Amino acid sequence: MFLILALSCIVSIVFINHNYSFYDRPIAEVVDITIEEAIDVTDMHGNEDTLFIQNITAALKNGEDKGRQIHLTNQYSTSGAYDQQYHIGNELFVSIDSETDGDLAGTITDVKRDKYVLVVAWIFIFTLLLVGHKQGLLAIVSFVINVLLLSFALDVYVNYSNVSLLLVCGICILLFTAISLLLVSGFNEKTYAAIAATLIATVASLSITSLVIWLTSGNGLRYEEMQFLTRPYHTVFMAGLFIGSLGAIMDVAITMSSSIFALYERDRTISIKALRASGIGIGKDIMGTITSILFFAYISGSIPMLILYLKNASPVGFALSMNLSLELARALAGGIGIVLTIPIGLYTAIFFIERKRARV
Repeated sequence: MFLILALSCIVSIVFINHNYSFYDRPIAEVVDITIEEAIDVTDMHGNEDTLFIQNITAALKNGEDKGRQIHLTNQYSTSGAYDQQYHIGNELFVSIDSETDGDLAGTITDVKRDKYVLVVAWIFIFTLLLVGHKQGLLAIVSFVINVLLLSFALDVYVNYSNVSLLLVCGICILLFTAISLLLVSGFNEKTYAAIAATLIATVASLSITSLVIWLTSGNGLRYEEMQFLTRPYHTVFMAGLFIGSLGAIMDVAITMSSSIFALYERDRTISIKALRASGIGIGKDIMGTITSILFFAYISGSIPMLILYLKNASPVGFALSMNLSLELARALAGGIGIVLTIPIGLYTAIFFIERKRARV
């Protein structure tokens, strides 16, 4: 299996470095760069920056003009917020705008990054296999299946406006939970307990969150980042809570279930009281760290925009409410789910253990 994966890795890397013909958009590799000038500018808020203009010569890698050179211009700033500096060897998506005396001129539309994504993906795969062995392979399979399921579900919702997004996400949650846990942990009481705890805790968490939002009329939630949606923003936000909370809840559920069943397998005469005490101790240990991880995961994506607001002299309260209200709501909803999953996972595992003892 390792040799097959190693061969697949080599073949895929070779392919991704020579796959230009599979793209419809022209791709050009930067072969020469000159800096034309640097301009010091000051924005409306008094912030100083420097603009640089690059004259780029690149060689086209696909299309009818393959092999020809194209001249491009790139303007970038030291902040790099909406632009970036290019270097020799970078591969760019371009559009051909004109041809003068045999020279092509165009504009840069994007950067070709598939080779970097592939390298990171293979590092992820090999790390999973080295640590998890068979379970790592099954985790990769479940990840791929879940990504395909989510892609299909979103495609259904986008193409059929009468389909409820919450219903689609509810079905996805059932499938995500079953596929992820059954593939990695197998068909046994431990997995069944984790699945039951995940579903119960997810429904309970989102019910509490929905109730709070309804009682407060959503005051304090800023939906400006969803202003370009043509679908109800509240439904989209709740669907995001569904998917976002599931990962943390599933993690806690399988942790609780695995721990309780491991204690039972080590000593089949252990009392329910001892199992309960051990489960509560385990839950207390993981509660803080998992909640912090969820908080950091949501908040980290808003740091660039938060800094941008603050650098442009926006009041702190306004910047926080504009950028963190939805993320904090997601983190709190996930935190509620984590806390609820600990007792739910504990007593669900104990229920399956008692049922297993009764059969024996």
